[in-house]
Amino acid sequence: MRTIATWEPFRGLPTLQDQINRLFSEMGTRSSDESALSSWAPPVDIYETEHELVVKADLPAVDPKDLDIRVENNVLTIRGERKFEKKVDEENYLRVERAYGAFSRSFSLASTVNADAIKADYQNGVLTLSIPKREEAKPKQIKVNVGTAAAAAAGGR
Repeated sequence: MRTIATWEPFRGLPTLQDQINRLFSEMGTRSSDESALSSWAPPVDIYETEHELVVKADLPAVDPKDLDIRVENNVLTIRGERKFEKKVDEENYLRVERAYGAFSRSFSLASTVNADAIKADYQNGVLTLSIPKREEAKPKQIKVNVGTAAAAAAGGR
């Protein structure tokens, strides 16, 4: 004889909620020294146009002298550091939420781009890398002749 088990869809929910609450409480107890030393990764947008690949990285308060942009083995790497401002005494800070320290982001590039012709621009805290596509990778439009070949073939019959 089979035993029928009652299905309780919300049985594990309190446990999940407890885990989420514990996670957030642990995050809130980090000291400002820990958050200042934590690693961070600047957010990026990557999009493609007909002629290039564009990478935009948010790097507010990063000195351009502290940026290192390289391409090795078709991997684009953006490294840098956002330094903690020493203009204000650390004891006077009430809250420190921005991350500081070194960062590194790496992205694989397709072989269709020309890594030797990358252009970098840094304005208003946004780094923009323009990576042109190789000529053979750019789309080519083929002109279609309408009626000329068909008319010539029909006239020759």
